[in-house]
Amino acid sequence: MSSLTSESEVGVTAAPSRWTAVASLARDRAWTIAVWAVMVAWSAALFAIVRDHFVNFRLTRYDLGNMVQAVWSTAEGRPLEITHGTTGEQMVRLGGHVDPILAALTPLWVIVPSPLTLVAVQVLAVALGALPVFWLGRRHMGSEGAAGLLVLSYLAYPWIAWTAVDAFHPVTLAIPALLFAVWFLDSDRLVPFALCAGIALATGELMGVVVAALGCWYALDRRQRRAGAVITAAGVGWTCLALFVVVPAFSGGSNEFYGFYDEVGGSPWGIVRTTFTDPVAILSAVGQGRDFLYVFLLGAPVAFAFLLAPGLAAVALPQLAANHLASFSSATDPHAHYVAGILPFFFAAIAVGLGRLSPIGRVRGAILVLTLSLAATIMVGPWPGALGGSPSFYRLDTPPERIAALRRAIELVPDDTPVSSTNRVGSHLAARRYVYSVPVVGRAEWMVLDSTDSWIPQAAGGNTDPAALRSFHERIAESREWRNVFAESGVFVYRRVAP
Repeated sequence: MSSLTSESEVGVTAAPSRWTAVASLARDRAWTIAVWAVMVAWSAALFAIVRDHFVNFRLTRYDLGNMVQAVWSTAEGRPLEITHGTTGEQMVRLGGHVDPILAALTPLWVIVPSPLTLVAVQVLAVALGALPVFWLGRRHMGSEGAAGLLVLSYLAYPWIAWTAVDAFHPVTLAIPALLFAVWFLDSDRLVPFALCAGIALATGELMGVVVAALGCWYALDRRQRRAGAVITAAGVGWTCLALFVVVPAFSGGSNEFYGFYDEVGGSPWGIVRTTFTDPVAILSAVGQGRDFLYVFLLGAPVAFAFLLAPGLAAVALPQLAANHLASFSSATDPHAHYVAGILPFFFAAIAVGLGRLSPIGRVRGAILVLTLSLAATIMVGPWPGALGGSPSFYRLDTPPERIAALRRAIELVPDDTPVSSTNRVGSHLAARRYVYSVPVVGRAEWMVLDSTDSWIPQAAGGNTDPAALRSFHERIAESREWRNVFAESGVFVYRRVAP
């Protein structure tokens, strides 16, 4: 009996002991657990928002559909093949943007072949950027609590949230890659740094200049001159290879996006030449009102705290310069993905900079940054009910009956049949070899037109043109080559008639 009692007592005491150990572990890891919990909740909320954008036709062929077609084509054995929006010719995406990371998403597409797969990858990737922010804050501020507040600031910061829901852009994946790169470089771990930097390079041709700037910081701030020089050379080498070798090889000429920089030289060498021959043109390009507003909108939600570590914050200057010099208005819109080469260094600099303050100053600074980020996201974040609302593109008030008509129209188009469509429906039809945007018809056998969607692609951009869409539609409706098979709520489907 005494033996049984002894075993029972051991069992009774062992259970509380296990619970005590779990409770102790949870207490010790409270902030780590909280960070992961907030990341998961944030990801779920933003995915729900962007899914709503997609199913209600607020995500378009430009740019989600372009990425879908590139990934789908890769899965079909034609790496990164897309249909050029303005010419209707088939091309490899590398002839416009050098972002081979798209090919790495092919296995996920094979498992879950949906545009929302790419959307989920983007949201989760941006959320993962919170981890190096947390680790940098913990290392430099010496407090998990203060580091946790900085993570909340990162996730609350409105422009981080907007990059996650802005359709899908490969360059957005550079945000977590660059944050991890800073984390590893900050601890002199060059091999994992090289891996993260390589991922960042694969998201876009200009990421090489960003990585080169990071190498300069490592050489000057950390006095690791040899390693810093190698990193800088590798970054510059990637951008030169991408712009002067890869793009011309796949496009048959120069980069069409150089048109964004016509006012300051029209090419990398042209910008350098203009800098010395006409510096006023450069100053004029970067000194417009929208440029100052852009910097204010980026810095105000974090109290410009990144200036506490100016060397690390300066790594963002190449991307800032590229954005300011471009004539494309979206380049200086903080809602857009062009902030991907800027924000990682702002938050890394905040973590490092707050660590230079006194212990109480670190906590107060983290609280201030969080307070302003929360206020900013309430004003201009992508969340429902934000006081400042969303950009006009995401405020499309499409009537339910037209949404239902668009869905029925899509169901009529056979899979992998050449199709031409208006922009908003294009992302839903992009998983096929030939995808044209009206007024380009090409070899399309089907056509889906939303009479209210008049955005038309043009060289290095696009614009709304209701008259052009109306004229095109009239031409198709009167043509004997096309037969109308669906007309409902302003949505039309045409099928090419066999000769």
